[in-house]
Amino acid sequence: MHQAAHEERHFTASELVRDLVIGMSDGLTVPFALAAGLSGTDASTTLVVTAGLAEVAAGSIAMGLGGYLAARGDAEHYHNEKLREEREIIELPHVEREEVAHVFREYGLTEGQIEPILAAFEKNHPAWVDFMMRFELGLEEPDPGRALKSALAIALAYIAGGMIPLGPYMVAHSTRDGLLLSIGVTLAALLVFGYVKGRFTGTRPFRSAAHTTLIGGLAAAAAFLIARVFS
Repeated sequence: MHQAAHEERHFTASELVRDLVIGMSDGLTVPFALAAGLSGTDASTTLVVTAGLAEVAAGSIAMGLGGYLAARGDAEHYHNEKLREEREIIELPHVEREEVAHVFREYGLTEGQIEPILAAFEKNHPAWVDFMMRFELGLEEPDPGRALKSALAIALAYIAGGMIPLGPYMVAHSTRDGLLLSIGVTLAALLVFGYVKGRFTGTRPFRSAAHTTLIGGLAAAAAFLIARVFS
């Protein structure tokens, strides 16, 4: 009997999705709260847009730089740990053998099954180091261009998210009209973003959409009320 070929599909861009989620979620929330807060005063639409654009520019740079430094830190950590493992394999091979054996014992392998693996690793140090990095330390070798890609993804996502709540103020005739339109557009964007985020991250899409919208809405409401109280 002919059987259809089994094809597995896995989503492999988890790091990119994480960066986009970080940038977009903050980009939607922070400028939205800022614009709402300014709308609680006597600020004009021009002032709201100007302040919002300044915040988007500063926020995207800060967030992008944070992503860059975090990725660089991960790469440096991996490099340092790899050097340490390479040194220990040469200087303390008996200790490293026992660590490998311990990993395989947890999978139910016997000493007789483990010994040939240890012998093979002793003849192939790069494979031995790679095994220790993956299964002892849980580290994967980072993409060499990861830092720049992360910075760009976060910064661009922040800008894209930030322009959504500011856009209505650019076309509205008054701050009040801009606020009302911004609330509707941004809450809708938060719903869509939360749903898509849930689909990609494996969580419940509708629950993710509700949480994202609630957080963004609360941030904007708090900023508006504080501005109202002190204006």
